[in-house]
Amino acid sequence: MPSNSVIFDPTQINLDIDSTLQTQAWRQSQSLSTPSSRWNGYLNLLCLNTILPWLREDYDPQIEPALSASSLLSIWEIVNGVPITLGSNRLILIPTESIDLDEIRIPQEWVDIPAWIGDYYVFVQVNPDDGWVRIAGFTCHRRLKQEGRYDWRDRTYSLDDSDWIADLNVLWVSRQLHPEEATRTAVPTLDALSLAQANNLIQRLGDPTTPNPRLSLPFHQWGALVSHGGWRQRLAESRWGWQVQGTVLQWLQTGVTNFAEQIGWGRMEFQPGLSAARGDEEPTTAIALSRQLRIAGQPYELRIRPLDGDNGRAWRFELQNLTPGGLIPAGFVLRLLTEDLQPFEGNEDTADRAVEQLYIEVALDPGEGIVWEIEPIPNQYDQEILRF
Repeated sequence: MPSNSVIFDPTQINLDIDSTLQTQAWRQSQSLSTPSSRWNGYLNLLCLNTILPWLREDYDPQIEPALSASSLLSIWEIVNGVPITLGSNRLILIPTESIDLDEIRIPQEWVDIPAWIGDYYVFVQVNPDDGWVRIAGFTCHRRLKQEGRYDWRDRTYSLDDSDWIADLNVLWVSRQLHPEEATRTAVPTLDALSLAQANNLIQRLGDPTTPNPRLSLPFHQWGALVSHGGWRQRLAESRWGWQVQGTVLQWLQTGVTNFAEQIGWGRMEFQPGLSAARGDEEPTTAIALSRQLRIAGQPYELRIRPLDGDNGRAWRFELQNLTPGGLIPAGFVLRLLTEDLQPFEGNEDTADRAVEQLYIEVALDPGEGIVWEIEPIPNQYDQEILRF
């Protein structure tokens, strides 16, 4: 627990860091590219994995990280902060080693990238040496934009300690008594990058000798680059020195990569319904790439399979409910986009009534990248680029 030599507000939460957790967090953070990014990842892992069990036990068992572990590592390579999903709200944990909390600094990415904005920002002191974390206080996005000071030198917003609330219980009470209260302020959209621009920036900033890539570009370019989950992952992998992850066809032929497994992809064999419908004595077996998802509290599966064998030019994306007898509700959308998030003819299928399956068939050139989307958004969804 915190040292007696430091004065703490009794309304603030102090939690011990498990020693096993410290070892695991240190090991996980070592894949990051520089000493500063590894330390940043270490602090964020200690913050997340200490606070999350407490939040689940004391407030809501459904609280979870807003992104998968692999997506979080790609964020910590470039910026500090942990997004957490709390019902319809989004909390951003901001870890700091500082004991002096006269001024809290929040990276601009969490405040001005529309897809990254939080409803609440929770400030967390982390002391790895003494083995504790302390929840120091919180504020909301609206107040941060209205009362915070922006520092262009390190692209952070800051608040004096008098402008944020120390007692986290106030957040829970506010959510219960005023669930419709506005917590966010609108921010300008970011201009889209072309694929050529993104490739050039990733090549330039993917060199780990570039110590602080977030300050190497104008913010509107930087924000547009890292808000695309697939491009952010490519940037991180380049800085980590990873090899190209391969194509979907290669995954089906020789097995998925470790990274693909980590984000949930696997190979599966199944019997297409067409074989059974034709009355074949020995139904044919097909192979597909599959990933299980959770959407609106229900389990679903996204499948990708080739329609022309080893040629790899024609593909079918399928979404189905994994609950026995379950259907896809009206209003669900399965959508495909180009790597730079542009639509194309026939790129989506919408359920206008409850259906067994949504599907899209598409012809792709070798090496082409595709991004999939689903509405409603699956739990822990982050854009990814599937290469064909």
